[in-house]
Amino acid sequence: MRVLNKNGRQYRLPGVLNPFQEEMYLHFIDWKWANITTEPGYYKKLPYDAILPESVKKNFPVIYPDVVDSLQMHHDQFYFKLHQHFNHMASSQAANANLFLPVLLHPRANDVLKLIKPDDFQELATEELDHGFQIEFWGPREGTGLLGDHTKLYGTDSDIAIAYFNNNHELCLWLIEHKLTEKEFTECGGLTSNGKKPQHDCSKSFSEILRNKSYCYYHDVRHFRYWDITGRHQAFFANHDKYTQCPFRGGTNQLWRNQLLALSLEEQAWPYKHVFFSVVRHPLNIYPDNTITDYKNLIADNPKFSVFTSADVIKAAESLGNAKLNKWATWYRELYNL
Repeated sequence: MRVLNKNGRQYRLPGVLNPFQEEMYLHFIDWKWANITTEPGYYKKLPYDAILPESVKKNFPVIYPDVVDSLQMHHDQFYFKLHQHFNHMASSQAANANLFLPVLLHPRANDVLKLIKPDDFQELATEELDHGFQIEFWGPREGTGLLGDHTKLYGTDSDIAIAYFNNNHELCLWLIEHKLTEKEFTECGGLTSNGKKPQHDCSKSFSEILRNKSYCYYHDVRHFRYWDITGRHQAFFANHDKYTQCPFRGGTNQLWRNQLLALSLEEQAWPYKHVFFSVVRHPLNIYPDNTITDYKNLIADNPKFSVFTSADVIKAAESLGNAKLNKWATWYRELYNL
């Protein structure tokens, strides 16, 4: 923890933040002090101004007020684990709910979503999932999931899944990964695992690992199905031959796993005919961009993967001139510094 003195105020912050993170943290803290409380929260017994104190957590003060009840009901019906730092002003999980639930639960949701996904979105499939969406989606909740990596503590999830009908009235699914202030996607844990053995060689290429999947710790020891699924979809990773080492060592690992979830769901062909995967990020957070560019190069800009920003969602909603959506958009802009 470090103390930053700025504009006559003292801010208790994490020790290391990049410039964008620091700007956002100061903004979040100012917003918290003005709208919630000046009391700090604690992490490992140290006070941090961006964390909410226990005294206010139960009211979900980081969630847009109009959707708090819906979020709680969704959590009860489709249980998902609240992140350790859900009650942090920079919580990406909370920001994800704040960005999508006010749209998805609005009567004009279709009009907004068509503007964000204009190529094939026709209407929300409200009979699927929970009114057409599910937070922390990992497919059929059976065993360890389609990727074989799900437990109560970890596993590959889509931050939100949206079920919809396309222009041919085919049922589709849209998986979305949300990034707020994160500087990178989740990197490969197998690369640095204490359980890694000499035969687990991340310097091997994509093709070499497919020929001998035991090079991958995740496959050999954890029995995750990542490379089995990848082997069935080699063509999707069209430019893999340009990488001399495993292309999923760094932040592309999370993008790969989410894409594999989409491909696995699509393999089943029921109930979803087509499954797409997108990343939505804060428009000023350019730090994950190198990883996104690398991943897009790997898959040769396959249209099954796309990127948009939270500002795109807000602008789409505002363009309708709806009073309720505009009220939410103003709140969101103020909180997330758009």
